[in-house]
Amino acid sequence: MMRSLVFLHRWFGVALSAIVLLWFLSGIVMMYRSYPRVTARDRLARLPVLDPSRVKLSAEEAFAHLGAENQPYDVVLTSFDGRPIYVSGDMMVYADDGREHTGVDDAMLDRAAVAWSGRPLSEATRTAVEDVDQWTLSSELRSLRPMYKYSWPDGQQVYVDGNSADVVQYTTTASRFWAYLGAIPHWLYFTPLRVQQRTWFSLIVYSSIVGTIAAIMGLAIAVWMYSPNRRYRHAGRPTGIPYRGWKRWHTVAGLLFGVITTTWTFSGLLTMGPFPVIEKLSELTAPPRSATRREINLSSVFRGGLLPLPAYAARTPDAAIAAVPDFDVREAEYTSFAGQPLYLLSNASGDTRIVPVHGEPSSAFDRGDLMQRLRAAAGDQLAELRVLDKYDAYYVDRRGDRPLPVIYARLNDEASTRYYVDPKTASLVGSYSSHQWVERWLSRGLHSLDFPWLYNHRPLWDVVVIVLMLGGTALCVTSLVLTWRVVSRSIARVRDARIVVPSEDLLT
Repeated sequence: MMRSLVFLHRWFGVALSAIVLLWFLSGIVMMYRSYPRVTARDRLARLPVLDPSRVKLSAEEAFAHLGAENQPYDVVLTSFDGRPIYVSGDMMVYADDGREHTGVDDAMLDRAAVAWSGRPLSEATRTAVEDVDQWTLSSELRSLRPMYKYSWPDGQQVYVDGNSADVVQYTTTASRFWAYLGAIPHWLYFTPLRVQQRTWFSLIVYSSIVGTIAAIMGLAIAVWMYSPNRRYRHAGRPTGIPYRGWKRWHTVAGLLFGVITTTWTFSGLLTMGPFPVIEKLSELTAPPRSATRREINLSSVFRGGLLPLPAYAARTPDAAIAAVPDFDVREAEYTSFAGQPLYLLSNASGDTRIVPVHGEPSSAFDRGDLMQRLRAAAGDQLAELRVLDKYDAYYVDRRGDRPLPVIYARLNDEASTRYYVDPKTASLVGSYSSHQWVERWLSRGLHSLDFPWLYNHRPLWDVVVIVLMLGGTALCVTSLVLTWRVVSRSIARVRDARIVVPSEDLLT
């Protein structure tokens, strides 16, 4: 039995030691740098400040040009091509003259790229993106055509959607450098491989499965061979490990870091899911979903339903923007609270201000009011209601981007449902139920060590994770050395078998 384990472990190591080493090294970079992408905050930061004097029409007046059958409810006042514009789904109407936005031209694409980069068009090189390249591999980008890439001498690359003039990808020299060290090797995001979706997916999944099995085997072998009473001898001294040289170091590293290697490889596999077996495990271990389970519709609890545009006539959007003169508003969302119309204004950093149609601006909704509404909506299902000032086990963000403080509400239903509400926007910013435990603990928890006692006390999390990653790296380095020895011996045997012995030697 042990010989079979050693044999399989050795050849699994030959097949995967380089890939797992790549995962560990790139994982350290991934702690701080990821793959380049354009986020909602990036878009907000690059929007121009809304000038209230340029907003000539209210949303009601602007959309009136489209006819009564196209009257929207969810509306955002933002900017497009340097002009204020109302956006509702696929409808876009300019707020300065009421004309509908119907399409883009090359000049608009150029201006969008220039506005994003802050560099003159004369310095840029524009190329049409005909095929998927290294930075447009994601599923949401690979189907966008036409697309154009603008490259500047300072290293900026701006990808613009030819249909909407939206900037859909952005890279710099630094972001590309760190991606080549981190996300690209970690996800095996090499263009020739990644464009073959099924091949790439299969390689990741089967490598993770085999890597997990190999790590379990190696750990079992190391524990089995280890002798606490030191019945072996090494360099004339008693020892608990019966090996010498690199094999000895490999065993020591396996005993110290074999568990983290196993759990990390296995949790990496789960990030590629969901898989039927994992979904079944979640169903078997979590309480069954009750047909009578009561869901809290936070939109109806706080908003009170969508309001028609005439409800905002008492305070036009330009007046709402002017009400917060030092806030540098980038977007204004038409929304409501408790059935009363208001504007939710956002600046470049994503901070918000509430401007009601009737009343003074404020930075947040009243927490007591929000909690009272949550209590009334949950009824006897409410188990806990309080304000969280720091992240907990299920509301996680080690980078600190998710809003705090938040209102935390836990129900006493079978799934122990949790809601996290941002009092600045009266919106749901997180939720959790016991049916998500596999994703939370076996995937995110084991792979990133996202545990409150670690990430709430940084740099403790950084130190622990880096030490464990370096330990896994050391384990893979020793495995790689042993792999080279196994492969070189096999090559030598094949070469020797091909040597033709001269006939006169056979006669003698």
